[in-house]
Amino acid sequence: MFRRKIRNNSTIPNIQISPMIDMVFLLLIFFIMTTMFLTQVKTIPLQLPAAQNAVTQTTADFIVAIKADGSTWLGDKKMPLDNILIQAKSHAQDNANFAVIVRADEKTSYGTVINLLDKLKQVGVTRIGMATMEK
Repeated sequence: MFRRKIRNNSTIPNIQISPMIDMVFLLLIFFIMTTMFLTQVKTIPLQLPAAQNAVTQTTADFIVAIKADGSTWLGDKKMPLDNILIQAKSHAQDNANFAVIVRADEKTSYGTVINLLDKLKQVGVTRIGMATMEK
């Protein structure tokens, strides 16, 4: 017959923590990097003016761009100024913290930008930011 051999190993299995911590840090880095690439703003390419004390803002819902030729864009879609103002007015009425970011090409005339700012104030937008590039 067969005899069964009994082992007297009293070692307790242990879990290696170091590889698990390494994996957690790798996952953390992966998720941080992917969210950084998801926060890019969709808009048209412009040559923005540079400023030394520019503050970076990663989220923006309502971005109005003015090209050098005076054309206005909402996000990445060309749109007449009147339609932009109608949308801004409805958003401002729904949300007290509604903000508009204005991206104007550095070759855009000063009067065009001031006209836009004035009309945004007329429709009730009180929070307006100007986009710049960092020096």
